Amino acid sequence: MNASDGLQRLRLDLAYDGTLFAGWARQPGRRTVQGDVEDALMRVARLPAVRLTVAGRTDAGVHARGQVAHVDIPDDVPLGGLARRLNGVLERSVRITGLSPAPPGFDARFSALSRRYVYRIGDAPYGVDPLRRHDTLAWPRPLDAERMRYAAITLLGEHDFSAFCRRREGATTVRTLLRLDVARVHDGVVTADVEADAFCHSMVRALVGALLAVGEGRRPREWAARVLVRGVRDPAVTVVAPHGLTLVEVRYPPDTDLAARAAVTRAVRVPTTSSG
Repeated sequence: MNASDGLQRLRLDLAYDGTLFAGWARQPGRRTVQGDVEDALMRVARLPAVRLTVAGRTDAGVHARGQVAHVDIPDDVPLGGLARRLNGVLERSVRITGLSPAPPGFDARFSALSRRYVYRIGDAPYGVDPLRRHDTLAWPRPLDAERMRYAAITLLGEHDFSAFCRRREGATTVRTLLRLDVARVHDGVVTADVEADAFCHSMVRALVGALLAVGEGRRPREWAARVLVRGVRDPAVTVVAPHGLTLVEVRYPPDTDLAARAAVTRAVRVPTTSSG
């Protein structure tokens, strides 16, 4: 995009409760995060159409605290107070937490270095804290977080994650898993903190499902790594419910490297990057 186009690119930082949404991506006849935000932007900025590009297209029921998107709008649209006005028309399940002119070369999707998610699981005998029921999976059996942590370490690095993904025509399932930390946190919940350069469809929730099988003792600690090497979906790997998953961070390189990062990513990625 050039200045002569008469457009300005904005970076939007977003948070949302995905409970009542059919995911990020706009779909006919269904409520989506993209649809809500685009409609709000058209209303507030008095534009006939806008199109958001997002860092990670979260699935139905998945939440976000650190989602990032960009949008190109006419450069005569004033930015002062725009985030406040957007939040004024959006329902409270979606918040614009930041809005600013994007640096040159910025692409919310292709410039990203990594996406980071956290999955929360409650295995207390009484279930899940009622105030966290929308973002925490209730698990009916006790979990050994240390066993899960050991299994998670064996999955780190660059691999073909086809055993943990839903294949899409022409899409690569090779990903670099940068982080998969499992811990029991202060409120007694077990969390899986997951970061990768990108995720293929259902990957995070399938990884967590495999770790749960290890954590409750149904599979040995080495089992998840064996599934990875086999490269085929194992019926014992459960794709866990989406509501326990939250996108917490998208990392980008320094501004001077944004365009170069986008060019590299475009060369190896195919149309969609989805959570899950």
